[in-house]
Amino acid sequence: MIKSKGAIKFTLSLGLVLATFAVSAQTIGLTLSGSQEVPPVTTSASAIASVTIGPDGSVSGTITTTGIDGTMAHIHEGAIGQNGPVIVPFVKTGDNVWSAQPGAKLTDLQLESFKNGNLYVNVHSAANKGGEIRAQLKPPY
Repeated sequence: MIKSKGAIKFTLSLGLVLATFAVSAQTIGLTLSGSQEVPPVTTSASAIASVTIGPDGSVSGTITTTGIDGTMAHIHEGAIGQNGPVIVPFVKTGDNVWSAQPGAKLTDLQLESFKNGNLYVNVHSAANKGGEIRAQLKPPY
């Protein structure tokens, strides 16, 4: 089959766009709630988060909470409905604000877990030591 020059240019352009997207940083917006915790938590607390994962596994981002006196915040490795280990701790950087530490980075295996939707963000409290609010961290594609 013979393709026109226009079709070939479009195909090459589309391929370049997709390749660029695949190697660029992924910024994900999240809304954390108690209903997403395992087991679910009845709470009026919530949070919004913006987390950026670089193609090299670098992590940056913030979590801003409402209605919770958070004691810890993290990225964990775990599928929906499962709890898992902490892999990126966040530090409190202001009133109700938690931030990833400079230089935070996922391992290659953790980056694969991110690509498969098997990471989550949560915030812990004194009343809910295992986590009070949570959201699954999934790539935007």
